Amino acid sequence: MAANGEIKVGSAAGRNGLPKIQTARQNGICHDDSGPTVKAQTIDELHSLQKKKSAPNTPIKGAQAAFATMCEEDRQKQQLQSISASLASLTRETGPKVVKGDPARKSETPRQVSHVSHHHYFTPTIDVSDSALKFTHVLYNLSPAELYEQAIKNEHGSFISSSGALATLSGAKTGRGSPNIEMDEHTFMVNRERAVDYLNSLDKVFVNDQFLNWDPNNQIKVRIVSARAYHSLFMHNMCIRPTPEELENFGTPDFTIYNAGQFPCNRYTHYMTSSTSVDLNLGRREMVILGTQYAGEMKKGLFSVMHYLMPKRQILSLHSGCNMGRDGDVALFFGLSGTGKTTLSTDHNRFLIGDDEHCWGEDGVSNIEGGCYAKCIDLSKEKEPDIWNAIKFGTVLENVVFDEHTREVDYTEKTVTENTRAAYPIEYIPNAKIPCVGPHPKNVILLACDAFGVLPPVSKLNLAQTMYHFISGYTALVAGTEDGIKEPQATFSACFGAAFIMLHPTKYAAMLAAKMQKHGATGWLVNTGWSGGRFVVMIYYNYYSARNEEFVPT
Repeated sequence: MAANGEIKVGSAAGRNGLPKIQTARQNGICHDDSGPTVKAQTIDELHSLQKKKSAPNTPIKGAQAAFATMCEEDRQKQQLQSISASLASLTRETGPKVVKGDPARKSETPRQVSHVSHHHYFTPTIDVSDSALKFTHVLYNLSPAELYEQAIKNEHGSFISSSGALATLSGAKTGRGSPNIEMDEHTFMVNRERAVDYLNSLDKVFVNDQFLNWDPNNQIKVRIVSARAYHSLFMHNMCIRPTPEELENFGTPDFTIYNAGQFPCNRYTHYMTSSTSVDLNLGRREMVILGTQYAGEMKKGLFSVMHYLMPKRQILSLHSGCNMGRDGDVALFFGLSGTGKTTLSTDHNRFLIGDDEHCWGEDGVSNIEGGCYAKCIDLSKEKEPDIWNAIKFGTVLENVVFDEHTREVDYTEKTVTENTRAAYPIEYIPNAKIPCVGPHPKNVILLACDAFGVLPPVSKLNLAQTMYHFISGYTALVAGTEDGIKEPQATFSACFGAAFIMLHPTKYAAMLAAKMQKHGATGWLVNTGWSGGRFVVMIYYNYYSARNEEFVPT
């Protein structure tokens, strides 16, 4: 021991070759001096040191180099001005005063804020003359981890499941609304102002700037303004996520969604039949959501927009799944709810291009989305292992029921709704093809769940037959497909997506026929339902067969 009381431990290597720890005795206590002391005076300051600065690191080249010289503060201000313009109501000259960051962070000292300057947060300089104005805090393109924190803290009914997915509730509405009806411009603007005023009244809103369509020549920029972290995470998963460089150069969006789903529409407004209204204005390229928190409305609203914009560019928009074999053979899967479209497209022996929405252009097919939206009812690891394994951290689970203690999800439980869903980035599927594009399809497969036992299991179609079944869009609704369905009911949906198409069905059919003929694609009709007997008859037949008894239908 040295005269000053220090314990001098030799600098030679310790056991297993590890360096020995240097210790010193102060006031009779040994301290580990092998690392620097954390320089934090308070717990808040210590927490601030956890978060390192996050800044774009994608190299900027060519014409974008001039933009790179812009300081971070000016770039932030440009983004805020763009968001403020999006939130401007027409009866008011300007939008709200928007600032980046969570208002819960305002308790931090200026020193701490400057130390942990974050890509998503910006502290404005507020003039005295602005002191009476309300500031709307914008949480801009937050990461899944940040959105988890916001949802858990602020949204009732949000929990982390045992698999790591965010389980949440969509409120009273657990599915998409009624069929489309026409609306005049004035009514749209009334609803738009109601939604925008509601969003402007909040302390904070979530803003996502993202893309649609993996084809870079026909990509659409979309902005989603919402009040819930759940909605922001859902769209983070379902749209194409921009790189930091693309986000810096995003500019003005091509289409904007105002999701004020917690706030009802005015039922006395013309055309309103309930407190729920989902409105599209193709001229203004805007969508307004009132009175429903079901996230699928945003996904399908954008799909409707693509059904309008893409055919004008001679690109066919399709409500279909799509995958590709190892030899480059692409297959399209058309089908209504319950026909097996998502399951068949997510085949672990083939590369997944997408499960629901695609474009067929001059260079081949491209996925419109950046994620998958799979039904979860009766999901099992044995039958659908890829979807099962995709339900992990970052995935949104809608309206599922789980064990209160273990947080394990019961996928057979239908207490909230039969329309339980999982939304996850497409890269969560191991065999997803990134980027999600492929060559021209070789097979066009039309799926029908026939409950009447009329259709054969598999039929090869000529071009005319393919168009007939494509325009018909037949399937049968059986119990478990939609609420209120007790007996099988035949249903028809033109182009397998009548709720989303914007032009006459024959327009899409003619484009599909021309592309199939040009590229030599073969049409198939696959019956994923029952053959050789009606739904009810086959159920009884299987029951008696299992008991080794003869069944005689009456």
